[in-house]
Amino acid sequence: MSKVYFSSLHGKKSWLDKTSKLFDRAGFRSIIEPGDIVAIKVHFGEPGNTAYLSPIFVRRIVDKVKKAGGKPFLTDSNTLYVGARSNAVDHLVSAIENGFSYATVGAPIIIADGINGKDYVAVNIEGKHIKEAKIGSAVYHADAMIVLTHFKGHELTGFGGAIKNIGMGIGCRSAKQIMHSDVLPQVQDDKCTSCSKCIEWCPTEAITVFSTAKIDHAKCQGCGECTVTCPSGAIAINWMTEPSVTQEKIVEFAWAAIKNKSGKVGYFNFVLNVSPDCDCWGWNEAPIVPDIGILASFDPIAIDQASVDLVNNAQGLLGGRLKDMQHEDKFMSLTGIDWRPQLAYGEEIGLGTRSYTLVKVG
Repeated sequence: MSKVYFSSLHGKKSWLDKTSKLFDRAGFRSIIEPGDIVAIKVHFGEPGNTAYLSPIFVRRIVDKVKKAGGKPFLTDSNTLYVGARSNAVDHLVSAIENGFSYATVGAPIIIADGINGKDYVAVNIEGKHIKEAKIGSAVYHADAMIVLTHFKGHELTGFGGAIKNIGMGIGCRSAKQIMHSDVLPQVQDDKCTSCSKCIEWCPTEAITVFSTAKIDHAKCQGCGECTVTCPSGAIAINWMTEPSVTQEKIVEFAWAAIKNKSGKVGYFNFVLNVSPDCDCWGWNEAPIVPDIGILASFDPIAIDQASVDLVNNAQGLLGGRLKDMQHEDKFMSLTGIDWRPQLAYGEEIGLGTRSYTLVKVG
């Protein structure tokens, strides 16, 4: 049974001070040695979205890491979809415009998978779905990591918590295609310019180019590199998969993301502004429950389970997308997605446990 430390938002105390106290009570100081380079995994929010975690909370964690002798940097990986965060230049601009400047947070930003998503380390895990997981190199090479998650609903996984933040959030761009789809890529001939850039990144030599690119599906392993490389969008992103399979793939990537950091990762879930959708959208709807509190744990499975339980036990808010205020499973009611496979599979492979003790911190 894992400990999950929880601070509610009641009482005349600063939420920022509660964040700092949770860092101490959870024992996160112990994972940082003097001189450690510490990745602080956050979601910078798509421009136009206002539900993402506020930079002022991130600043408190940065300060605690510095006091412990660590060298913190903020990080996230580039997005698969074409938006304002699909390459490092746009991603950095978006982060700064959303308030994550050095002046605000006190730490630099390093995009985990580089300029265009090609900067990754292939981690061997031999999972049920994934044998080799491509993890953003900046995170892989960091000595320790603090994961800061805005807990919310999600249209693909039911909810977005710590597991999704490190699994989908630290996998490189082509890894995101692998997690999102079980369908092999197809070339749209009318969009192909025969530039041959896809050939350079195909690890199985499955692509040939004559008048247009052709993919030999007998050789293709579905790695997604051609999809994220094509400058004309001729090899389209494919989102076709079963939600439970996607969840299990995300868990395997989460496992890969922390594989070389045993005992060196701490998790915060901020159950505030619990919006119904991912922060990747350029907008957000009203929250589905009142602000609940902040959680901290060394166990990503336990902290997500505790967060779900707190949301399900809360009163639903009128005026939002949640129609059944008293539904015993608010995320199921909201999205129609069974979110349990990610936690069950994470427990099965030893990533954590769904059994937890909630330790209240004043």
